[in-house]
Amino acid sequence: MHQLLHLITTRPQLLAAHAEAYAALASEEFPRIGAAWKRRALLDALALCSMGVAAALAGVALMLWASLPAVPAQATWVLIGVPLLPLVVAAWCAVAARSGSGRDALANLREQVQADLRLLREVAAR
Repeated sequence: MHQLLHLITTRPQLLAAHAEAYAALASEEFPRIGAAWKRRALLDALALCSMGVAAALAGVALMLWASLPAVPAQATWVLIGVPLLPLVVAAWCAVAARSGSGRDALANLREQVQADLRLLREVAAR
């Protein structure tokens, strides 16, 4: 740590340059994070709306099935298939929202911090 303190006191411009590089790396990473969050929010909203439409259509189908005296076999498939389509869309949106690339958005910044910490430990061990 003595060497690090000596470097900071004698050449503070190196610390400023290092902090500036961190800021540049972070400013490069944060737009990707924002885009991933927007994508996930949009897909979640679409999944929620599709679930609502599927629930409403399922309720209508259930009321039609209960109120009609005799439902032909072809109509039964329609009563099942119509609410199933928005349900499939909702499931796809939910899965797509969870499998986005936003998880590793800070990977470069994290790697740089780990590399700096390894360097500091190496200097401290000397």
